[in-house]
Amino acid sequence: MRHSFALALIAALGAGSLLPGCAQFPQLDATLTDQSRRAPYPDLVPLSGLQARINDTDTNAGAAPAIEARIARLKSRAARLRGTVIDSDTRTRMQAGVRAGVQQ
Repeated sequence: MRHSFALALIAALGAGSLLPGCAQFPQLDATLTDQSRRAPYPDLVPLSGLQARINDTDTNAGAAPAIEARIARLKSRAARLRGTVIDSDTRTRMQAGVRAGVQQ
């Protein structure tokens, strides 16, 4: 009896999780103007040409310090995330507990 109830509950939850996938999408076609409907498809171009154009653009000289500061903050955050989550004392205790459990 308990097994069939658990199975029915799992099936109901699974079916319920699929319902949001049946939602209606907003009317995107209504947002297009007649001009955008008549516009030709964009040309496909090699990425190298776009990269060269980006490198040729002049950036605002005042923005460089802010960008470099953000880069430094992101690198610092990445370094902190690379660190260990569990300190060495806790890791030692955990490993001892695992070894004790294996020996039983």
